[in-house]
Amino acid sequence: MGTVTPADPHPSFLADKGGRVFVAGHRGLVGSAILRRLVSLGFTDVVVRTHAELDLTRQAAVEAFFAAERPRYVVLAAAKVGGIHANSTFPADFIAANLQIQTNVVDAALRCGSVRKLLFLGSSCIYPKFAPQPIPEGSLLSGPLEPTNEWYAVAKIAGIKMCQAYRIQHGLDAVSAMPTNLYGPQDNFHPENSHVLPALIRRFHEAKATNAPEVVVWGSGSPLREFLHVDDLADAVIFLMDQYSGLEHVNVGSGSEVTIKELAELVKEVVGFQGKLVWDSTKPDGTPRKLMDSSKIHGMGWKPKVPLKEGLVETYKWYVENVIADKK
Repeated sequence: MGTVTPADPHPSFLADKGGRVFVAGHRGLVGSAILRRLVSLGFTDVVVRTHAELDLTRQAAVEAFFAAERPRYVVLAAAKVGGIHANSTFPADFIAANLQIQTNVVDAALRCGSVRKLLFLGSSCIYPKFAPQPIPEGSLLSGPLEPTNEWYAVAKIAGIKMCQAYRIQHGLDAVSAMPTNLYGPQDNFHPENSHVLPALIRRFHEAKATNAPEVVVWGSGSPLREFLHVDDLADAVIFLMDQYSGLEHVNVGSGSEVTIKELAELVKEVVGFQGKLVWDSTKPDGTPRKLMDSSKIHGMGWKPKVPLKEGLVETYKWYVENVIADKK
């Protein structure tokens, strides 16, 4: 585990900005942030494909792409994602599509012979429902998963294990990063299946736009949650591509917590909603606390930079300029 030794004949990732980088899933929240970061750092040969151009669930298409493009680096940010409702309605889609994407990309990366490093992105949902808090990397597979998204979680766990197996058997430098709750530009603000933070932004904006007297939020507001701006995750991905070549996956979190009540009040302030915030305590709260133990990556020298309020201001600006503007 740890960093690549100086005896490694190849330059580090950051010293190889002419090397071809394939970012899989470049249109999503995570992939788009990684693409922005690579371009801003001066990487000159970043390859992307839309789903229409390359269906990652199709093995032959993925193998043909790798054989033709021969990337030196791969960041696997492509996944089929969705909320609790989508996971419970389409469990086969979630387990099959994610297993296919991961298997096809990791295997093609090995077979094509040009890939020096691959980074696989997972999710904090890989951990057991009753994992210790903060959640260390070592709690993986130590207990049952949250049933509502186990199909997605099992696929992501398989992705981690596949990277480990290909490292052990074939020497493929494949690493895995597990981010905490993310937010930022390109987030999903859909009324039915968005996560808590974009949902709050949308609801407060709509209340402000219609001069509603109040916004009602489920629960007591007491649960603690951790949030990381997606640009910080992109920065961590570059850091790990450059610095880390270990077998174990790496948690990527902010290390700081906020109650849902504090979060809602902060979003209310950022959006500029003047009405009342009402808590419906007859509704469930969900897990009381969910925090990742990110001491491993913090100990390696990486730290997040975007404060929550600053990130929320930027995310709300993006929402108004893109989601709302597109509706008009």
